[in-house]
Amino acid sequence: MNTTDLTDHASADEQDCPEGMYSPDSPCFGKAAGRPRAADKAARRAALLHTAGQLFLDKGYSKVSLEMIAREAHVAVRTIYVKFGGKVGLLEAIIADGRANFLAGVPDMETDPRPMEQVLGDFALRFLELISLPTFTSLHRMVVAEAQSTPELAKAFFEAGPLRTREELARFFARADVRAELRPDVRPELLPVFLLNCIMGDHMARLLFPTDQPADKAVLRARAAEGLDLFLRGVRR
Repeated sequence: MNTTDLTDHASADEQDCPEGMYSPDSPCFGKAAGRPRAADKAARRAALLHTAGQLFLDKGYSKVSLEMIAREAHVAVRTIYVKFGGKVGLLEAIIADGRANFLAGVPDMETDPRPMEQVLGDFALRFLELISLPTFTSLHRMVVAEAQSTPELAKAFFEAGPLRTREELARFFARADVRAELRPDVRPELLPVFLLNCIMGDHMARLLFPTDQPADKAVLRARAAEGLDLFLRGVRR
């Protein structure tokens, strides 16, 4: 990063609480002007992503402008450009942070020493729990509705969410001990897709077009176990 980049980031941080934003109802109230502390910066980043996410879900991605987000989050528009590159970058950060927060504390599949079936069993359940979150379902509906008119939205959603999950699974299936348990005639790149399809089944359709009450954890656990069993019967040696 060159000197110009450092200056831009410093200026953007200082504009997180631009002049006039120190009213009692502002997140900047009570904070001294100037370079913010690391904790303050992290809190403001989280607040910005939360505000942007709520606006996207409430109004639709294409109907939300950076000016609208900046006004609601009490930041400068330039701050969003410098830190996220624009609206697409904001969405990617929202999805990536949400996914990371939900999976915090979960063992890394690439190094988890437990048997394959146990590792995949935990993954299957937490994956179903993740896609069952109301915010995820609302986000998925928004992406489906606007994908054709706003292709960058669909691309950002896929790269920040589904693609990362597939890459995580691909690294797991590439482990020598795991490969030794799988059929050699199944192409490695298909394993993540097969697993996800077996786990999800029609679960996403149930969420997008709800006809009954949301599934509780016991139901999700049963669906995860059934899907994993189907997958292993098809790919295990």
